Amino acid sequence: MSKETTLQISGMTCAACTTRVEKGLKSVEGVHDANVNIATEHAAVTYDEERTDLEELARKVEELGYQVRSEEVEFDVTGMTCAACSNRVEKVLTRLEGVQEANVNLALETASVSYIDAAVEVGDMKQAVDKAGFQLHEKAESEGHDVRDEEIELQTGKFIFAAILTLPLLWTMVTHFEFTAFLWVPELFMNPWVQLALATPVQFIVGAQFYRNAYKALKNKSANMDVLVAMGTSAAYFYSIYLGWQWMGTGEAMPELYFEAAAIIITLIVLGKLFEARAKGRTSQAIKKLLGLRANTATVVREGVEREIPVEDVVKGDLLRVKPGEKIPVDGIVKKGRSAIDESMLTGESLPIDKSEGDEVIGATINKNGALTVEATRVGKDTALAQIVKVVEEAQGSKANIQRMVDKVSSVFVPAVVIFAVLTFLGWYFIFAPGNMAAALIPTISILVIACPCALGLATPTSIMAGSGRSAEMGVLFKGGEYLESTRAIDTVVLDKTGTVTKGEPELTTIETEWADEQEFLRLVGSVEKVSEHPLARALVKGIEEQGIKLGQAENFAAIPGAGVEASVDGHLTLIGTRKLLSDHKVQIPAGAEVVMEQLEAEGKTAMLVAVDGIYAGLTAVSDTIKDSSKEAISRLKAEGHHVIMLTGDNERTARAIAAQVGVDEVLAEVLPEEKSKEIERLQQNGRKVAMVGDGINDAPALAVANIGMAIGTGTDVAIEAADITLMRGDLNSAADAVLMSRLTMRNIKQNLFFAFIYNTSALPIAAAGFLAPWVAGAAMAFSSVSVVLNALRLQRIKVTAQTDQTVKGA
Repeated sequence: MSKETTLQISGMTCAACTTRVEKGLKSVEGVHDANVNIATEHAAVTYDEERTDLEELARKVEELGYQVRSEEVEFDVTGMTCAACSNRVEKVLTRLEGVQEANVNLALETASVSYIDAAVEVGDMKQAVDKAGFQLHEKAESEGHDVRDEEIELQTGKFIFAAILTLPLLWTMVTHFEFTAFLWVPELFMNPWVQLALATPVQFIVGAQFYRNAYKALKNKSANMDVLVAMGTSAAYFYSIYLGWQWMGTGEAMPELYFEAAAIIITLIVLGKLFEARAKGRTSQAIKKLLGLRANTATVVREGVEREIPVEDVVKGDLLRVKPGEKIPVDGIVKKGRSAIDESMLTGESLPIDKSEGDEVIGATINKNGALTVEATRVGKDTALAQIVKVVEEAQGSKANIQRMVDKVSSVFVPAVVIFAVLTFLGWYFIFAPGNMAAALIPTISILVIACPCALGLATPTSIMAGSGRSAEMGVLFKGGEYLESTRAIDTVVLDKTGTVTKGEPELTTIETEWADEQEFLRLVGSVEKVSEHPLARALVKGIEEQGIKLGQAENFAAIPGAGVEASVDGHLTLIGTRKLLSDHKVQIPAGAEVVMEQLEAEGKTAMLVAVDGIYAGLTAVSDTIKDSSKEAISRLKAEGHHVIMLTGDNERTARAIAAQVGVDEVLAEVLPEEKSKEIERLQQNGRKVAMVGDGINDAPALAVANIGMAIGTGTDVAIEAADITLMRGDLNSAADAVLMSRLTMRNIKQNLFFAFIYNTSALPIAAAGFLAPWVAGAAMAFSSVSVVLNALRLQRIKVTAQTDQTVKGA
């Protein structure tokens, strides 16, 4: 069975690292695919769990010279009475996939667990141990552990330590320039051995990470940024030692040493990594905001007793009490009570939604006024919020096609730079400045430092992270970086009508019957439609029941896609649907009924003909309401140059009446569900790049076939699963937002790549010509990475004014 997991990997420094980890993971038997993202430091792996496991994947990453980060959590364990109990708990925990190590202490009644958080959660551990007859109670929440904060703290300490030692060296270097010659420098700082004492801790303590990672890279027959930094700074450092020994033997004037160049390069790169870590932390703010919406505790009723527990301990089937003003802990069904729920965090709907017994509620939404008793139906990773977080994380961790191209370039870039640096050194030493080691070494060091492909590796993933994160805050969930990339290329937007352009909540407006007993006519219609799940059927049933009519039992019910329904009620075969349905059953439709039907359709209403026992009996009509935002959103799409088409199974007249109200020029009506995907394919064959927007089960094939499928998030799970983008707010403006965010994100990526490529390629000849001091090269290299990340962060400031004459700020 194929399984997907995400590993958090530390130690990667550039695009060459991600390529090596990716190749290494793909080489493991049973791994189908692996995508590594340097900005998130995550590896998304799809593998066959019968042929490999997480431990094997982690071992492979460590063989390559990197580490799979793990979390640790401490538990108090209750219910143990002997050594067999502690062994049992230990075995239960270690058998969970993702748990790397578990130690249970019977005397202290504690358990210490090391685990990969992407594969297993604390709640999974508690439930597994609970099934074994014991209980786990957290000593401290594992979520308090923040890897980004640790990284920032580590780099801050390294920078301060390096800066203190480097400052005297920088002072000696500043006085080398003519315009600063008047500055006084203590004679002590000019001594080669004092400079050596200051530079050595920077080179081998602060710079140890570069040597360590370079060794691992070379050991695995590849090269990365660390190789370049280690080579460049080592050349400057050891050549300065050589000059110092030479000076001691000759007693000549003090030679020009390069200890300061090596120390300053390392210090500036560490400073760049500090800025980079801070900026990367900001790119993941969208995830933090989503996670911040969760309730922390829940009031659960067990064995008739109410008690407050962590939300992670809620299990499916628990009864939860939710007071006014509290967040609903998990997804569930209202068993008792009535209230208004604020679902704006999920749907964007500003008005609270009334909920009563039998209605579904969503975790993290807010109970406004009434007390509710809710039965938990989805907990942990299965809740709607957890699924949203998962989609955003996967999108941020996935690769756009343009990133795959960059990875290929990066994989050969570092070896090419090393060759170029060697050729430059040989050129200077033998041709341009024969025998002058210093003249040859300076441009060589500058090339090695300036060419580090950090900016190149960060250019795409940071933009994808920022763009998909900001999109999520706007209610647009891209399922992957490739969709964020390709959405901008669409030129045709096909819209489903019901539930997409309209609210999908039609009302019964018209009843025309040939029978004297209208009540009996409506009873037959309502009894048949009660079995159907179609929105129009629900509208009919609701309208009929509101008249106090008691419905009967339908038998042999059958739904005819795109035509209507049929069933027997009290022995009467009843047909409800289109002209075609009645025609297929040889039912004669009176001319008067045709006139009434045409009039209703011209008004944008959906008319349904009714026949009983093969004889025309009458018609009913329902009217759907157009969403307030539909006309505005369609205007936005057309203003951006998109051709907008409405695709519906409804009849031509009704469809055109709706289309005229919202500004859609082309209508494809009376299209059967199985033909919707064929219509999309026909448009594609004509050279169109098509986005399909829908919400129903019958839209799923079309969503899957389209170049980009957009599912209205308030629709069915099947439609959402088939789509590439989920529009959580149920608002058609989100489709225009998706296109806009795709365009702005790709523009941002291109800006980053242009800067990174131009920077690396243009700086190389300048460095080779000897016009770039090594320390300047180090500063420039660090600045390039930071500038790329900061440019990507501009995407998080985008504000969309959803109007026809929209404005975009912060782009």
